[in-house]
Amino acid sequence: MFFTKYKIIFMIKYCNYKMNGEVGRGLHIFLDYVNYKSPVEDDGEWMLNKLRENVKKSGIREVHSHVEKFDGTKSPPGFAAVILIDESHVTAHCYSEIGLLAVDVFTCGNNDPQIIVDNLKELFSETIEGIKLVREQKIGRFIK
Repeated sequence: MFFTKYKIIFMIKYCNYKMNGEVGRGLHIFLDYVNYKSPVEDDGEWMLNKLRENVKKSGIREVHSHVEKFDGTKSPPGFAAVILIDESHVTAHCYSEIGLLAVDVFTCGNNDPQIIVDNLKELFSETIEGIKLVREQKIGRFIK
């Protein structure tokens, strides 16, 4: 079986991720941004496409994807984009009126979510002027 450098590092670091002495399988990474400004007119579709591209590049199988756009009538303006993957999910939720963007990447298989996270961080810094990452948090999941 062929393992990439990233998969080997991931398996060493996270498949037996210890939290309070317990062993888990899976890693959940959260990114919180401020100063989000839409880089295109239809940013919900743009974000969904970027999430899908990065899931595909990482070698993870996409099961389903959807974007829900909010016009401000029932929920604050923005969007929620979700990619259901066979190992869990990748999501982005935006409150466009106040410039907040939250990204959530969770895998529980042999694929490293950090690959997706790193690609998205680079994409956002290159395409969204003034965006600022204010939190990146990693949490081990499926604690045994």
